[in-house]
Amino acid sequence: MEAPTGKAGGRRPVSPMHRAELELRWVQGFTNRKVGFVDKQTVCYPSGNYIIFINIETQVRSVLQCKQGNIGAFTVSGNQHLVAFSDRQLNPIIYVYSFPGPKKQAKLKGHASLDYTMLAFSYTGSYLASYSAIPEFALSIWDWNKNVLLCSQSQPGVEVTAMGFNPMSWHQLCLYSGTSVTLWHIERNNEEHILKSKPVRLPNEDGALVDEQNSFFTRTNVHDLYFGPVLPNSAIAGLVGDEAETFRPKDDIQPFVHPTVHCWSPTSDLYMGCEEGYFLKIGADTFKAAIVHQKLSPDAKAKKRATFRSISHSLATEDERKEAQNVVLFAMALHKDGLFAAGNDGVVRFYKIKGTSYEVEDCLDMEEPITSLIFSPDYVNLLVETEKGSLYIFNPNVNEDVIQLLDASEEQFIGADFIVPGTKYCVSVAKSGEVHVWQVEDGTCVSKLCLHTVVTAMCCSLSSHCVAVGSKRGHVYFLDLTHVETPRLVHRILLSEHPLQFLHYEQSGQFLIASTTKGYIFILNALPSKSFQVIGYTVLTSEITDLTSLYDAEKDSTEVISLLCPPDIKRARVEIFNLSSKTISDNEECISERGMLKDFVVRKRTYELEYPLCSLVKRKDSTVYAYASQAPFICRYHLTAKITWKDQQITVADKTTPSKQFGRAALHLSPHHKWLASVAESGVLYIHDATSLDILAREHCHSYNGRGIRSLAFSLDGQSILVSGMQDRTLVCLKWKRLGERKLKDATDFGNYLLTILSSHIFRENSFLKSMPEWTMTSASNFDPSFESGSQIRFQKRSRIEMAEEEDEYFRLIQGKPDETTWLDQKAEKAIKEETEMFADKKRELKNRIKELRKKIQEMMFENAKAPKIEKLDQQEFNLDIEEQERQQINSEKEVTRVRKDIEMENLANCFLREIIKHECWDSMVVKGRSVKTFHSPCEVQNYPMKARSEEEQKMLERIVYIKKIEATDMKLRRKIVEFQSQASSIEGERPEEGEKQEEEKVDALMGSLSSKYGGDTSVLYHQLEVHTREEKINQIMLLRIKSTKYLTPVQKAKEKIMAQVEHKRRLAAQADNARERGLMDMMGGVLEVKKEDILKMEIPVPAFVKKEEALWNEEEKKLFKEYEKKVKELNEEREKHRKILETELRKLQNSVQETTQTFDEIVNRLFEKKVHTEMVIYQEELKIANILYSLLLDEELSTREAGLQHYLEKKRKEKIFSNEALKASRAEVESYRDTYDIVIAEDKLMERGFRKEFSDLPIHHIDQLFKLYKRRPRAHKTKVHVDAANPYGDRPGSAKTQHDALAHLMKAIDEMDDPDNRPEGLDLNNWERFCAARRAKVESEQLVKQKALTLAEMQTFLQKRTEDDEKIRRDTDLIFTELNLLREQKMRYQLDLMVQFLFKQGQVELEGTNLIPDYTDAILIHRSIIEELNSIIRAQGEKKIASMVESKDFRKGIFQLEWEHKKMQMEVEDLNEKARDIQKLNVTKDHQFFLNVINYESRMNHEVSVMEATLNFIDKVHKKNVEQRSRVIKDLEKQISLKDMANQKLSKELQEMLVSVSEKRHIHEAADTEQLNQKIAKEHYEDILQRQQLVDLAKEQARELSILQAEVERLRMRTFPAFFDVHEF
Repeated sequence: MEAPTGKAGGRRPVSPMHRAELELRWVQGFTNRKVGFVDKQTVCYPSGNYIIFINIETQVRSVLQCKQGNIGAFTVSGNQHLVAFSDRQLNPIIYVYSFPGPKKQAKLKGHASLDYTMLAFSYTGSYLASYSAIPEFALSIWDWNKNVLLCSQSQPGVEVTAMGFNPMSWHQLCLYSGTSVTLWHIERNNEEHILKSKPVRLPNEDGALVDEQNSFFTRTNVHDLYFGPVLPNSAIAGLVGDEAETFRPKDDIQPFVHPTVHCWSPTSDLYMGCEEGYFLKIGADTFKAAIVHQKLSPDAKAKKRATFRSISHSLATEDERKEAQNVVLFAMALHKDGLFAAGNDGVVRFYKIKGTSYEVEDCLDMEEPITSLIFSPDYVNLLVETEKGSLYIFNPNVNEDVIQLLDASEEQFIGADFIVPGTKYCVSVAKSGEVHVWQVEDGTCVSKLCLHTVVTAMCCSLSSHCVAVGSKRGHVYFLDLTHVETPRLVHRILLSEHPLQFLHYEQSGQFLIASTTKGYIFILNALPSKSFQVIGYTVLTSEITDLTSLYDAEKDSTEVISLLCPPDIKRARVEIFNLSSKTISDNEECISERGMLKDFVVRKRTYELEYPLCSLVKRKDSTVYAYASQAPFICRYHLTAKITWKDQQITVADKTTPSKQFGRAALHLSPHHKWLASVAESGVLYIHDATSLDILAREHCHSYNGRGIRSLAFSLDGQSILVSGMQDRTLVCLKWKRLGERKLKDATDFGNYLLTILSSHIFRENSFLKSMPEWTMTSASNFDPSFESGSQIRFQKRSRIEMAEEEDEYFRLIQGKPDETTWLDQKAEKAIKEETEMFADKKRELKNRIKELRKKIQEMMFENAKAPKIEKLDQQEFNLDIEEQERQQINSEKEVTRVRKDIEMENLANCFLREIIKHECWDSMVVKGRSVKTFHSPCEVQNYPMKARSEEEQKMLERIVYIKKIEATDMKLRRKIVEFQSQASSIEGERPEEGEKQEEEKVDALMGSLSSKYGGDTSVLYHQLEVHTREEKINQIMLLRIKSTKYLTPVQKAKEKIMAQVEHKRRLAAQADNARERGLMDMMGGVLEVKKEDILKMEIPVPAFVKKEEALWNEEEKKLFKEYEKKVKELNEEREKHRKILETELRKLQNSVQETTQTFDEIVNRLFEKKVHTEMVIYQEELKIANILYSLLLDEELSTREAGLQHYLEKKRKEKIFSNEALKASRAEVESYRDTYDIVIAEDKLMERGFRKEFSDLPIHHIDQLFKLYKRRPRAHKTKVHVDAANPYGDRPGSAKTQHDALAHLMKAIDEMDDPDNRPEGLDLNNWERFCAARRAKVESEQLVKQKALTLAEMQTFLQKRTEDDEKIRRDTDLIFTELNLLREQKMRYQLDLMVQFLFKQGQVELEGTNLIPDYTDAILIHRSIIEELNSIIRAQGEKKIASMVESKDFRKGIFQLEWEHKKMQMEVEDLNEKARDIQKLNVTKDHQFFLNVINYESRMNHEVSVMEATLNFIDKVHKKNVEQRSRVIKDLEKQISLKDMANQKLSKELQEMLVSVSEKRHIHEAADTEQLNQKIAKEHYEDILQRQQLVDLAKEQARELSILQAEVERLRMRTFPAFFDVHEF
C-alpha cells in the first residue's frame, strides 16, 4: 500500500538488534477539492502525504502513503479502478495504482522539473494526460500500461485549472484556465501521436457573443481617399514579428467570462459554468460557445423533485425559495436523465437541457457552497463535496437520507493530544475551533464540538478527562470529555487581551501553564474541583519561543522552563522558575495584590546560551536538549542548579549533534524521558535515544510543501504517537512496528506507574467534571463563586442548526465582548480599589494641600500681573513641573526643526523647479518672450519666442538648402538643354497688370499659403506637385521651418552697414567720460542759471520782532512789517500766475499724451491685425507640415504592413516545408503499411485456398465437412446493457478493453468448437487436432487482418488531415500573396496621389453641407470660367421657367375659382333637399298640435307657470312647519336625555351598592349549597333571554316591512309629483 521509499536521509547507523521501526496506525485528513470514486463503493481523496480510501457502506478506511513527500496532482478512474498521483519534488514522478490493493501498475517519469498540476485518465484505453507547472507548462499524453510518453506540447505561461478527456473519445481533451478554454485533439498515425489545439471563443463578461475577425488581414473593399487604406492595428503600432498576428489595442480587448466547471455530453458537446453566472454550451465541431437560458416558471418559484431533501431541518424557508438565476456553478455531473449541477448557493439542481434552454429542479440543499459532484461508476450514488471539504453521498433518484461521509474542518489542525490514559481516545483541535474526538485504535470520529473561535493552543489534562483550548483573544476553554460521545464546554476564562501562545499541563496534573505572545505566563489549577482557579502569573523578559516543564516527584515541585530569543542579543536565553504545592494551599501569601507570583516563591533563574534556539526540553538529570534555529544541530547543555544575575555567564553546549532536518524544528520528550523526538518543516519525524542521541526510528509522515509538522504528542505508555501537519490538514497516528522488548517495557511500566499515581485524581476529578453544568451565561455565576473564575460574561450555547441559519453568528461569537474583563484587569481593579480604600485619608490630605498650593500660586500670579514691567516674572516661572516644561520645550524645538527642515526641502525643490523652468523657457530662448499692450483697450500683441538651433540642426538645414540649390541649378540646365524656348507673342503685351494679378493669385493658390506676402521666402521650397519621395517630404518640412529673411540690394546692404557704423560710434561717445558735465553736476546741480520756478519756491523770512506783541513795535518795525506783507502778497500773486501757467501747460501735455497713446494704440491694433494674418499664414504652413507628416506616417505604416506580411509569408513557407515533409512521411508510412496489409490479406486468402491441398489425404466427404467447419465462426460477442442503466454515455465501442474482451470471447468460443465431440464421424483425433490448429491459425489471421484494417483506416485519416493542413497552409500563402499585391498597389497609388493644399476665396467653394468644416471627399477642382458660363445658362433657363410658372399660376387660379363656385352650388342644393326631407318626415306630437291649436300660447304657458309657483310656495310653508315641529321634538328629547343622565347616575350609585350586596351574596352562596336555586335562576334567565331575542327578531322584521312600505309610499308619491303632496304633513 505504500509508494517506493526514498533514501533514508539523516538515519544514523544502528545495529540490527536495536533497530526500531514505526508504522502507520491511521490517518485523518480532509480533502482539498480532489476526490473521486475508485469503484462503485469506494471514495478516495489525497490528504498530505496520503491517499485515503473510504468504503461508503462500511465506512472502513485504508491508506496509501507517498514516501517521497506531499501528493501533488491527483486523479481517479472509477471505470478502470485506478488511482494516479504525482509526488512534489524535483523531477516529480507519476505513480499509477490499481484498486483494491492498492497495487502499483506504473511509474511514469517525464520532463517536468518542479511539479504536475493536473492529471486525468481517459474513460477508455490506457491513456493518462498530465499538465506540468512552471517552467514547462507542458501537456503530455501517456500510455501508462506501457510506461510510454506518447506526445507532449508546451504552452509557455499558460496555467490550467481543469482538464478532462471526452468520455466518448479519448482523442479529445478539454483544458481551461480562468480566462480561456482550449480543446485538444490527439491524432494517431500507427505509433505516432500528435497534439492539435483549437481555442474556443467565449462570450464577453456581459454575455455578448461577438465573432472575432482576423485583425491581421484588412478588408479590401474599405478605403479612404484622404486618410489612406485601412490598415490593421499591428501595422499602425509598428509591429512586424509574431506579436503582430495577435496584437489588439487595449481598448478593444473585452474581458471574457471566467470558466469554473465543465462536463462532456454524449454528443461530444461541452456544458460549462462560469463566474458570471452564465450556463454555456460549446459545440464540438464549431468550437463556439452559446449561452443556454433558463425557462422561468410563471410564479418564479423553484421547482423541486419528488426526492428533494435538505441538510437543514428548518422547512419554513424552503417553501419560499425562488428560482436561482445567475448561480455560479462549481460542479457538474451528467446523468442519463439530465445534468446535475451545483454552485455557490449550495443547492444541487437537476437541469433538463433542450437546445438553447433548460429547466431546473432542486434536488438537494447543502446550505454551503458545493465544489464537486461525482457519480459512482454505476451512476447510482452521487458524491457531493462542499467548499470546506465535507463529503456527502446520496441517491438522487431515491428518497433516502443523505449520508455524511466526511465532516471536514474549516482550518488547519492546531494540535492533537491523547485523553488519559491514551489507549482509547485522542482529541484534535482545528484553528476554527472545531474539536474532534477520535478512537486511537482505528481513527473513527467519535464526536465533534465547535467553539466558534480562533484557536491558538490546546492540551489534555493528566488528572482528568478535560481538554484546555486557548484562543486568539486570550480565552481558555475547558471541555468535559468524560462522555466522549457528547463533549461539553464547562468553563471559560479570559486571562489576557493578548493571544495565548502555549498551553501545557505538567506531569503531576496539578498545574496548567498558559503563556501569551507578550511574555506573560499564567499558572492555573488544573483540577476541575478547584474550578480551574488562576493561581498567579509571572512576566518574562522577552517573547517566549518554547515552553516545557519538569516534575520532580521527590520534592513535589515542578520546574517551568521557558526559551527566549531576545532580538537584541541574538542568542537564546532560558528562564526557569519553580512551582510547588504551596502556591495552591497558601495562594494569598504567594502572590501580590495584582496576582503576580512573588520572587521568593518561584525562585526564578536565567541562563544565557551561546546559540539562538527554536526549541528546548529538559531531562531529570539537568540535561537540556535544544535545537538551533540557524543551523540543523541538536545541542546538549548542562545547567547548574544555582546561578545569580551578577555571575551569569554564557553557557556553552556540551555536545552538538548534526540533524538532517531543515527549517524550524521542535523537540519533544517521551513521558519516561528516554526518547527524544524531533520534528521540523521538512515533515520527517525522528525518534532519538535521549542519552546517546542515536536515531531509533524515522517516519516521513508530512511534507515540507505543507510546512512540515506542527505538533507531536506521545501516549502515556509511549505506544502511540500523534502528529499533525502545519498546513496539510492531516492528522497521523503512528505506532511501534518493531521495538526492543526492554524499551517497550520501560515505556509501558512508566505509563502504568504514572497512571497508578494519577488514578485516584482521575476518578475524583472526572466525577466532579461530570457534575459541572454546561457553561452558559446563566450558569457561570452559580457554579464558580471565586474571583478568579473568569470574566463572568457567558454566552448561551446554541445548536448547530441555529448557527447555520444566522449568517453573522460566527462573526459575533469570535468578537470580544465590550464589557468582558480580563483576569489581569480584574486583579488590577481589585488592587486599585484596595489601595484607594487604604490611602483614602492620605489622598484627601494631599488634595487639600494641592488646593492650597494652587490658590497661593494664583495669588502670586495676580500680584505679578500688577507689578512693574521690570519686576514682572515670566509666566513659565510659575510652572512647578520644570522637567515637564523642559521636555515640552525640547519636543517643540524638535518639531520646529523638523518643520523648518521640511520647509527648506520644499523651498529647495521649488527653487530647483524654478531653475529648470527658467532654463527651458527663458535662458535657452534666443528671442525672449515679450508683449506690447495698448493703453486704452485690453489688446495685447506677443512676439514669437524662439530657441537657438543646435549645431546638428544647423548643419542639416545647410545641407538641405545646399541640396535644393543643386537641384534648382540642375533643373535650369535641363530646361536649357531639353525644353524649347517659347516664342514671343503679342499676347504678352496685352493687359500686363491683369496677367500679373492672375499669376500672383495662381502662385498663392498653388503654394497653399500666403507666406510670400508676409516676408516668407518660397523660392527654396519644393512645388507641392513635385513632392513624391520620402527624402523630399522630409526636406520640405525642414525648409518650411526656416526663418525667412528680407532680400536687400547691394546698395541697401552698404547703406545699412554705414548706418550701423555711425550708431556704433555714437554709443561709444555716449559711454565716454565728459568732465564738463560732471563738474557742472557737482557744483551747480547741472544748471548754469537760476530758473523762475526756483525763485517761486523760496520763502520770505519773517522778521524777528513778530514774536513780540504788536503794541511793543516801533515805527521802523511797523514799516518793515508792511514791506514784509507787501512782498508776501506779491510772491503769492506770482505763484498764482505761475500755477495757472503750469495748469495750462499740463492740459496741453495731457492732450498731447492722449493723442500719442491713441496713436500708439492704433499702431498696436494694426500690429495685432498683422499678427492675426501672420498666425493664419503660420497655421497654413503647419497644415502643410501636418499633411506631409501624415503622408510620411502612412508610408511608414504601409512599409511596416509589408514587412509584417513578408514575415508572415516566411513563417508560412517554413510551415509549408514542415507540412510537406510530414505529408510525405505520412504518405510513405501509409503506403508501406498498405503493402504490409496487402501481404497479410494475401496470406489469409492463401490459407483459405490451400485448405483442400493441406487435407487432400482425407476422403472428399470429410474435406467438405471440414471446410464447412473451417468457414464457420462463432457469433459476435454482445455486451449486455441493462435497460435501466443510468450511464449517460452508454457503451463506448472501439475501446481497447472492448476489443480485448471480444477477442477473449472469440478464443473461448473457438476452444469450445475445438472439442473432439464436434468432429465429423469417422475422422480420427490426429486429423481433427490438425484441422483445429489450421482453423485457429485462420481465425488469428482474420483478426490480424481486422486489426491491420483499423490501423490502416486510422493512418489514412491521419494522412487526410495532414493533406488538409497542407492545403490550408497553401490557401493562407495565396491569401498573403494577394494581400501583398493589393498593399503594393495601394502604396504606389498613395505615393503618386499627393495631398495638395490650395487657397480659395469664399465664392470659389461651392459645397453643400451645414458643417463648420466642409467635406471635400467628393469635391472636384474646375476652372472659374466654366462655372460662370454654367451660371449664366442657369440664370436664363431659370427666368424662362419662372415666366412659365407665373402664367400657369394665373390659369390655375381661374380654374380653382370656378371649381369653388361649382362646389358651393352643389352644397346649397344638398341643403335644400335635406330641409325638404325633414319637413316630410316630421312627426306632429300633442305638443305640436297644442302649439298650433292654441291661439295665445304664451299666455297659456304663463298661467301654468303661476300655478306651479303657487304650489312651490305652499310646499315651502309646509316644510317650515315640519322643521319647527322637529325642533320642538328635539328639545323634548334633550330634556329627556338630561333626566335619563340623572337617573343613570342614581342607578350607578345603586349599582355600586348592589355590587357590594352581590359580592356579599356570592360569598354567602359560596358558603351555602344553592345549586338548585342557581339552576332555577339560570333557567329563568335563559327563558328571558330567549323571549328577548324573539322580540328583537320580531321588531327587526316589522322595521324591515315598515321600511319597505315607506319606500313604496315614497315611490307612489313621486309618480304623482307635483300634483300630490303629503296629506299627513299638511
